[in-house]
Amino acid sequence: MEKRNFIKSHWKHLVIWTVILAVIVVALRYGIDKKAVVFGTVLIGVFTQAFAGLAALVGALPLIGPFIVKVFALPIIWIIHASGSLVGAVAIKKGYSKEMVKSRVLTLALFIGILIGYIIGHIVPIR
Repeated sequence: MEKRNFIKSHWKHLVIWTVILAVIVVALRYGIDKKAVVFGTVLIGVFTQAFAGLAALVGALPLIGPFIVKVFALPIIWIIHASGSLVGAVAIKKGYSKEMVKSRVLTLALFIGILIGYIIGHIVPIR
């Protein structure tokens, strides 16, 4: 793929990530709380599908790009599920049934949040 075609086909993603990075730098320079900056970045990234765009940009790298995207995509879900299972196992062993229920509810809420973000990202596309 030529450089010109790549920029033409991914210009929106490049602009969004440039704006996100500029806003992060300016916010941190002015001393805005880091948690607020992270929350804003995640919120903007979910609603504009910036993370999908970043995955597409990384996936466009020859040879190693698709491998990098695969390495980061599926293990995140596995880690979330494994953390919920480990907390549940520890809670059962220690006799904390209420904490086990809370951990399962939190894990379920996180999965539902990921699903809602995915759906909203497709309802409000970047294109």
